[in-house]
Amino acid sequence: MQTDVVIIGAGPVGLACAIEIQRKGLSCVTIDKGALVNSLTGYPTNMEFFSTPDLIEIGGHPLVSSRYKPIREEAIDYYRRVAERENLEMLLYERVVGVQGEEGAFQVETAKRTISCAAVVVATGFFDQPNKLGIPGEDLPKVSHYFREAFTYTGRDVCIIGGRNSAAIAALQCHRRGARVTLIHRGPEVSPKVKYWIRPDLVNRIKEGSITAYFNANITAIREDSIDVRIEDRAEILPNDVVLALTGYHPDYSFFSDLGIDIEDDASDTPVFSLETHETNRRGVFIAGTVCGGRHTSRWFIENGRHHATLIANELADRSLASAR
Repeated sequence: MQTDVVIIGAGPVGLACAIEIQRKGLSCVTIDKGALVNSLTGYPTNMEFFSTPDLIEIGGHPLVSSRYKPIREEAIDYYRRVAERENLEMLLYERVVGVQGEEGAFQVETAKRTISCAAVVVATGFFDQPNKLGIPGEDLPKVSHYFREAFTYTGRDVCIIGGRNSAAIAALQCHRRGARVTLIHRGPEVSPKVKYWIRPDLVNRIKEGSITAYFNANITAIREDSIDVRIEDRAEILPNDVVLALTGYHPDYSFFSDLGIDIEDDASDTPVFSLETHETNRRGVFIAGTVCGGRHTSRWFIENGRHHATLIANELADRSLASAR
């Protein structure tokens, strides 16, 4: 199989890259180890985006929503329809296992085939790489680093670890579906960075006692029916049925290493790339979207990451990759 550009990652930013690259007259194939917009399929059911529709649109296609802010299901269907309208070539549920060669003569190897291309764009996001707790019991079946919906937690003791948006939303939804919710956060309070319409709700539920919260606290062990918690200078054992460890995510650094992408020696472990072209230290390999921020996962979103597509497409078109192939 042969194409001008291979895009690794079929999320919103990967799709935006494919659209802009095709509009420059280059051929491309988008590959993802999971579903189309795989990260969005892992978001909570009926989750409302923090952004208005115009800020997550790609390719100039309008996102029509029944609300001021679209929900998860509307966004997933929107990106599916955009991919169809743009006739994007995609290989889904196909993992990339290696990229050999150099600019103009790359060989992208998947579990099923080898694809020859002139350039590679990495837009893999970070949602499938949770920040682990590193404590005993973390691998028990009752522990999850993702929250989909609260209905299955009715009547159960649910511990939610974290103090930002994901943890706040999960705590409120679980509480309202009849779970007994305990929030554990290593900080002194619910993070001030939690969205302004969510934070007061959670703070008030904690004040009234509907949700139990421990701050300056950490879980030290997870057991079948309980958790060990260190709260400042004391230890407690709490009854527990479910642990939702919503402690954030990070890029797949082992994959970066396999691709030959260097990492900056900074606090965020940022991949090495040019802000003007988004090309990495490996010539012909580009990055786009949230992975550009390294561990600083709040730096890039769909809203600003989608614009990386134009920078990359312009650079690839200037290099006349189609004729060089």
